[in-house]
Amino acid sequence: MALTPDGRPIPPPHADERAMLESWLEFQRATLARKVAGLDDRQVRRAAVPPSTMTLLGLVQHLAEVERNWCQRVFAGRDVPPVYGADNEDGYRLDPAHGLAEALARWRAEVELGRELTAGASLDAAGPLSGQASALVGSETVSLRWILVHLIEEYARHNGHADLLRECTDGVTGV
Repeated sequence: MALTPDGRPIPPPHADERAMLESWLEFQRATLARKVAGLDDRQVRRAAVPPSTMTLLGLVQHLAEVERNWCQRVFAGRDVPPVYGADNEDGYRLDPAHGLAEALARWRAEVELGRELTAGASLDAAGPLSGQASALVGSETVSLRWILVHLIEEYARHNGHADLLRECTDGVTGV
């Protein structure tokens, strides 16, 4: 597998659908980890793009919640609580007692469980949506294919936010 100079896996230029989707998701996951690499706890807590309160730490926490929701709740149909508690379902709220190392460990654990739950499953396999999500999507279920594309989109969007936050935090661009 080819890697970028900073060590992220480059998606193959030619592959079947499954390999292409999974490799782009892995690239986006690696990009998130790269966005927070080398920063201290104070830096990842900085809301650097006013008036937004979004932080790099909040993004890592949020994406742990995203992984849990789509892989465990929707795809696997599990009834699991939010990673960061019922009062922080989107993961953005920061807790002074919990820093980046813990958030990255939780996020990596959710990513790994997501990989395990989806490994070998058909892209056409479907998972149940909540009532609110069903109304929005127009279906009671979504396929694993839909979930993988959505995860890629979610990471790509938030990695764009992370680009701005990182640049405002320490001037690093193109990470």
